[in-house]
Amino acid sequence: MNQGKYVFNQLTDFLPQRVLDRLVEKYNGNKYVKFFSCWNQLSCMLFGQLSGRESLRDLMIGLEAHKSKFYHLGFGKNVTRSNLAKANEKRNYRIFEEFAYHLIHEARRVTVTRDFDLNIKSNVYAFDSSIIDLCLSVFWWAEFRKTKGGVKIHTLFDVKTSIPSCIHITKASVHDVNALDLLKYESGGYYILDRGYTDFERLYKIHLHSAYFVTRTKSNLRFKRMYSGKVEKKSGVLSDQIGRLEGFYTSKSYPDKLRRIKYYDEENKRTFMFLTNNLELKAQEIALLYKYRWKVELFFKWIKQHLKIKSFWGTTPNAVKIQIYSAIIVYCLVSIVGYKLKIDRSSYEILQILNISLFDKTPIKELLTNQDDQDVKELDCIQLKINYI
Repeated sequence: MNQGKYVFNQLTDFLPQRVLDRLVEKYNGNKYVKFFSCWNQLSCMLFGQLSGRESLRDLMIGLEAHKSKFYHLGFGKNVTRSNLAKANEKRNYRIFEEFAYHLIHEARRVTVTRDFDLNIKSNVYAFDSSIIDLCLSVFWWAEFRKTKGGVKIHTLFDVKTSIPSCIHITKASVHDVNALDLLKYESGGYYILDRGYTDFERLYKIHLHSAYFVTRTKSNLRFKRMYSGKVEKKSGVLSDQIGRLEGFYTSKSYPDKLRRIKYYDEENKRTFMFLTNNLELKAQEIALLYKYRWKVELFFKWIKQHLKIKSFWGTTPNAVKIQIYSAIIVYCLVSIVGYKLKIDRSSYEILQILNISLFDKTPIKELLTNQDDQDVKELDCIQLKINYI
């Protein structure tokens, strides 16, 4: 890296600008634009995410403090509050969405699996959603309840790489199970779902794609046992049954065999009932697979705490989506930088260091590398003694 570059510029060098240019051309993003291009807009949005700006006014105050550096930082000749607000409102959010998916693909390709203990070669996904509350009087289009608004982020999370594979943003009023219709299932892949996604017609669609699902059963499930497998109760598995669904409609929605596993979690003192179409894995492995579903919950918690997706810099649906996809771009960018520079730090540590170092000119690898002060050898110099009288 060039030592004359700011840390922010060194970061944006990891972004494929040619990919963004193709998307801008595809959606006419720079039509009638004189000086504030889509690249300038993306740079401003990424700066706001990395520096933790709370509002559009807060972002502009932070930018104006470095007005002389606009050109070198990639913000263009000039940035005004109205220009950025208008760009977020008018320019097609799909430019940022597809650019985020490009970075998602790159991050999944380079990220190494570290904390996945099962010997499963296929991809393992956890699917869930999270609601972001909005003020209904300001975000009138995001009606959720009588006095409450919100948007919902439906996320297919790659458990092995800890990178989201698919992000879909809807109103909070859209039921979670409807988002299953948008997924493209991989043959041999594993999909871990909460029991809120128990819709047997949609689960059977996963089965028909030669993929596997693991979910929890509802209390009113009508299940007819055909035969049971051997279990070791010391492992926590209380029962392992193969059977079919009972009931006129449910049996038509899912006519094939299913596997029901009863498992006792000694750590949390809870009993779980799992349902899956995988008949090959051990019962303990099915229980451990479902445990990995919490990774998607940790992802939601991480981006809400460390990136800006709870307070928005625009009020239109387009502006909200651009800001959320900008946060996903930063999340993937941090993972890519950590891998390519071989940084032995967590994503949180990298983000916090970048947050306070955007205008430094230190090479980014040197900035992020762990420095062991204990290895520093002091010079063995002869010290003069001070004689007190």
